[in-house]
Amino acid sequence: MSAPVTPNPQILKTVPLFSSFTDQQIATMASWVQHRSYTRGSAILRSGEETDGLYIILSGRVKVLIPDENGHEVILTIMGAQEYVGEMGLLDGLPSSATVEALEPCEVLRLPRTAFLSCLEGNGEVAMLVLRNLVKRLRDADRKIESLALIDVYGRVARLIIDMAEQVDGQWVVQRAPAKQEIARMIGASREMVSRVVKDLHEKNLIRTEKRKIYVIDRQSMAQRGSAH
Repeated sequence: MSAPVTPNPQILKTVPLFSSFTDQQIATMASWVQHRSYTRGSAILRSGEETDGLYIILSGRVKVLIPDENGHEVILTIMGAQEYVGEMGLLDGLPSSATVEALEPCEVLRLPRTAFLSCLEGNGEVAMLVLRNLVKRLRDADRKIESLALIDVYGRVARLIIDMAEQVDGQWVVQRAPAKQEIARMIGASREMVSRVVKDLHEKNLIRTEKRKIYVIDRQSMAQRGSAH
């Protein structure tokens, strides 16, 4: 991690969380916020440690994971620009329940705990954005639990691809697909099994892979395969 610096206020204006702020509020935020850089593999937050601030990702991607004593990990999600982590620990005062690690070089804004809580108390729109984000994460967790309990590995891979895909120029595509090992850690399977499933989906013309992209050719069939029965 590089030494923290005070960010340009113009950077804060690009963050959706602060989109409703006045210029004066942005200037105040800039005095609190630190701009940090993380190299690939660096830990932004560690499981079991105190959460010292809200971390807003400006660029790069991070993985949110739960490690075990043997060095294995379960990836809960992968996050990118404009997303943020750490709000749960700031709200309930408990240690971080997961580790957040940079998947690639990241530029991050850190908002200290006291500033974050003051921001929530003084701005209802920010509080609602944080609340909606927490509800979304809860729904995502419910969906993941359902997937692990009721869907086989084939279906889990199909569902994950559908969930990550975005519509671009009329096509559904995963722009930066995780590596197969990362997919395996996200769905609770082996890398070998994930490779076999991806190969089968490709052979059945349900998806097409191109470098780090996955194009969803038959979204309806993929969705049916990834649904709980």
